[in-house]
Amino acid sequence: MPKRIVVAGGGTAGWMAAAAIARTMGGAATVTLVESEAIGTVGVGESTIPPLVTYNRLLGIDEASFMRATNATFKLGILFDGWRDGHDRYFHSFGVTGKDHWAAGFQHYWLSGLERGQHASYDDYCLELVAALQGRFAHLPDNALNYAYQLDSNAYARFLRSMAEGDGTIRIEGRIREVELDGETGDIVALILDGGRRIEGDLFLDCTGFRALLIEKALHAGYDDWSHWLPCDSAIAVQTENAAPPVPYTRAMAHDAGWQWRIPLQHRTGNGIVWCSRYLSREAALERLLGNVEGRVLTEPNHLSFQTGARRKQWHRNCIAIGLSGGFMEPLESTSIHLIQRAILRLIRMLPLGPVNPSDVAEFNDQQLTDMVQIRDFLILHYKATDRRDSPFWRQAAAMDVPETLAQKIALFRETGRVFRRNEELFAENSWVQVMLGQGIVPQSWHPIAAKLSDDELARFLGGLREQVARTVATLPSHAAYVARYCGAAVPAERAA
Repeated sequence: MPKRIVVAGGGTAGWMAAAAIARTMGGAATVTLVESEAIGTVGVGESTIPPLVTYNRLLGIDEASFMRATNATFKLGILFDGWRDGHDRYFHSFGVTGKDHWAAGFQHYWLSGLERGQHASYDDYCLELVAALQGRFAHLPDNALNYAYQLDSNAYARFLRSMAEGDGTIRIEGRIREVELDGETGDIVALILDGGRRIEGDLFLDCTGFRALLIEKALHAGYDDWSHWLPCDSAIAVQTENAAPPVPYTRAMAHDAGWQWRIPLQHRTGNGIVWCSRYLSREAALERLLGNVEGRVLTEPNHLSFQTGARRKQWHRNCIAIGLSGGFMEPLESTSIHLIQRAILRLIRMLPLGPVNPSDVAEFNDQQLTDMVQIRDFLILHYKATDRRDSPFWRQAAAMDVPETLAQKIALFRETGRVFRRNEELFAENSWVQVMLGQGIVPQSWHPIAAKLSDDELARFLGGLREQVARTVATLPSHAAYVARYCGAAVPAERAA
């Protein structure tokens, strides 16, 4: 008999799961998704990172069609304003910077160059970064330009729903009233909907968001609170008209109690403010957000409250948490959809043929927690490594103790310029280097292999890399014009030029 998989909840998480399992498993599993139109979704995860490109390709999704359906633009990274001292800016880009040696990253050559009078910015050696700040984009041969998407997450869910239903997923409209458990094993047997309809299954995916109806309210998996490291607990999102052609990057603008995002899509701009309620009232946050948007406001403010942390067991008994039901970290580095994707693909790889295997459950939970801890540490870095002392929020951030895993990484980079990644850690060496340099952490030394090059050799090496980046970027069209052509004039050509 095919394994019966029941997805509780729709939205981005639910339909990403249903679409991937239905497309991958075919007749080896049946997929039933239960959702209620009466229950809204968070729907603000609009900025993504490059692994989503791979995810869509795995599912056989045509990129241009997907981008038309979701009003997506391309994304080359994130521009951070005001995170170091309140008046600075730096860019965390995708891809690589310069050219690494197998023994040492490019930053060691750049640092050696600074000492020898080569004062070009580290930014000048990164293709994605230079292209983003000039507002340029194009697909390049051999995927030479690394990118992600800025998209309408609700439209993405609708797009995936159509695909999943085409692959046999059964959607049931209804609100979950009760989760029925087996009296002996404690496993979930069925979902009971309003009106009494009973939906049985073998595996249940909890995509019910912050409510965590299955994994927590029914199975009590537990939750680890990380708000002492990431104290922001509130957000407001609004959508506005585009005030200018969309740029290929997201902005994260720090303020005295948190930060604000700006995400340009083809047809509108997503805006939001994230803050710590101990230092800013809801009314003041809304006033600040509306006073710092560009273009006419199109939607009513969407208010969110959250507690940063992770579910202690992402897979518990025969239930797997996907998305917000498994934990939450603010969207500072656009990782929300990525964590959904990771959980789904990991589940597919570990999908049991028969009863749930405790070894699979333990391994799944260990890998999920590792992913979240590594992302958590990267987010904490943005708050801890700061010279800002202009508000109680930033003074608290600078003074807080951080996890030993992060403290070790910061100390290693400050002393040696080195970054070591563990296992399949999401953020590559270049990401850590760009953010640590951007936040003001400057290495005190570098790898001696950089001394192998003479002054002239190093100057030619660095100059050649800068010239190659500049030459390539100069051949790229404007991002808005490229999106208009690629997506069939979804962006008005006269505005895109």
